[in-house]
Amino acid sequence: MAILIPPTPATATTAPAAGSNSAATAPQKVDYLNLPCPIPYEEIHREALMSLKPELFEGMRFDFTKGLNQKFSLSHSVMMGPTEIPSQSSETIKIPTAHYEFGANFIDPKLMLFGRVMTDGRLNARLKCDLTDNLTLKGNAQLTSEPHMSHGMFNFDYKGSDYRSQFQLGNGALFGASYIQSVTPNLSLGGEVFWAGQHRKSGIGYAARYNTDKMVATGQVASTGMVALSYVQKISEKVSLASDFMYNYMSRDVTASFGYDYILRQCRLRGKIDSNGVVAALLEERFNMGLNFILSAEIDHRKKDYKFGFGLTVGE
Repeated sequence: MAILIPPTPATATTAPAAGSNSAATAPQKVDYLNLPCPIPYEEIHREALMSLKPELFEGMRFDFTKGLNQKFSLSHSVMMGPTEIPSQSSETIKIPTAHYEFGANFIDPKLMLFGRVMTDGRLNARLKCDLTDNLTLKGNAQLTSEPHMSHGMFNFDYKGSDYRSQFQLGNGALFGASYIQSVTPNLSLGGEVFWAGQHRKSGIGYAARYNTDKMVATGQVASTGMVALSYVQKISEKVSLASDFMYNYMSRDVTASFGYDYILRQCRLRGKIDSNGVVAALLEERFNMGLNFILSAEIDHRKKDYKFGFGLTVGE
């Protein structure tokens, strides 16, 4: 007579429990009708530019900002240092200069106005106005006594649910338009066109941007010959590394650079080194609320060009 032996625990087959890892590892569906809004086309490289294009200067700089009320403030700036002048030789020619700049700022949730006037007669103005919740007007202008050096431009930016578009209008019969669209939660694609009637030049360009919580990769190509690639890796909330590659297939110029951005409790350090041997760094140290000290350095051994600067910023 046959004897039935019950299965051992090792050989028993059990049904997967509800809420097991099999359900957790299932891929999440993407809602393509509810994608995030991308950043503006002109700012697709902004994370890389923060590290690779710091605001370097040479000489001494002092900036003072005084707030008159919650919306209006005045600023005073004094800059002293050498200024490079164009030269046909390989050597860098500098002349000592000094100037004072007076500014007025008006900041409102829907309207921002900035004006600057310098002792050499230049006047700079910027405008940003939210016409609607989705449409923004931006403008900038520079007026100077030098012939053919004054210019102005207006931008109309429209922000959609998952896209952005921009139309540009400037003096010299300058027209431009750009559009960028989110195609996945992390990938956005865009393009631009422009026409400079005064110089009889036109162009078209394309761009792609892929970003996650830890990295940002961008690529851009234009009919003018420019190819730009950039990559930013976020090591932590305070440290990020960046690199870029610039190529112009008409002039055959190639430049690659590597930079860093390190944010400490009281200071911020940014720097870069490129394929031309240029090393640069910018240190911003916060002494107290509304008091910052700035150190700037740029060294180019090939051209024997060394730039050092220090500054003090008072006010917010």
